Amino acid sequence: MNIIWSNFFVQLVAFIILFLLLQRFAFKPLFGIMEQRRQMVLEQMNSAEKNRAEADQFIEEQKQALQQARKEAHDIIEQARVTSSKQADDIVQSARNESSRMKEEALREIEAEKNKAVAALRAQVSGLSVLIASKIIEKQVDEQSQKELVDQYLQNVGKQS
Repeated sequence: MNIIWSNFFVQLVAFIILFLLLQRFAFKPLFGIMEQRRQMVLEQMNSAEKNRAEADQFIEEQKQALQQARKEAHDIIEQARVTSSKQADDIVQSARNESSRMKEEALREIEAEKNKAVAALRAQVSGLSVLIASKIIEKQVDEQSQKELVDQYLQNVGKQS
């Protein structure tokens, strides 16, 4: 094998020129595009990681908000239960007070009616006593004695009731 040095140098120069042209016009833009793509992939990965972290944070906030809403709902239910219990107690107490007041009022009315009846009865008894006494005694007892007898009888009737 015989090497022709002149062809070798021409080919070597052509190869170097071709390499320099390729490097300037092909490799440089190609490496630039590849670097841009690498940067874009890195940015997308960082963005995805950031979005995942934000989503995790949002999920945690939603869990806390849901837990807080449940707590508030429980508090509202408990407060309503306490309020309704208090209102029920107030209503029962009010009914008891009203019942007691009505009972006392009825007792006072009964006592008043009793006193009226006793007074009416005394009036009738005194009238009848006078009539009976006047018929029994008929003019034997003077009027002063008769009045004393009636008063004594009324006192005895008042003590027996």
